Amino acid sequence: LHHQAEQTCRQLVRTQEEHQRLLQAAVEQAEGLEHNLRSADAVLAERAAQLRDTQAQLARNKLLIEDLREENRRFAMALQAAELKQKSTEEKKQLLEEQASALKQLVGKITPASLSG
Repeated sequence: LHHQAEQTCRQLVRTQEEHQRLLQAAVEQAEGLEHNLRSADAVLAERAAQLRDTQAQLARNKLLIEDLREENRRFAMALQAAELKQKSTEEKKQLLEEQASALKQLVGKITPASLSG
C-alpha cells in the first residue's frame, strides 16, 4: 500500500509537472498572441490614419477640380466673347476696306475729270 501510494504520488507529481509545462506553454502562446494582436492593432491604426489622410487629400483634390472647372468655364466664356469680338472687328475691317476701295475708285474717277477741266 505504501509502495502504491508512492507510485501514485510520483504519478501526481509528473502530472502536475506536465500541467505546469502545458500551462507555461499556454501562457507563452497567449503572450505571443497578445503581442501579435498589439502589432496588428498598431498596423491597423496606421492604415486607418493613412486612409483618413488619403480621404482628406481626395476631398481637397475634388474641391480643386471644381475650382478648375469653374475657371475653365469662365475662360471658355471669355474666349467665346473674344472670338465674337474678333469676328465683329474683322467684319468692320472688311466693310472699311470695301468703303476705302469704293472711295479710291471714286477719287480715281473724280481726279482725271478735275485735271482735264
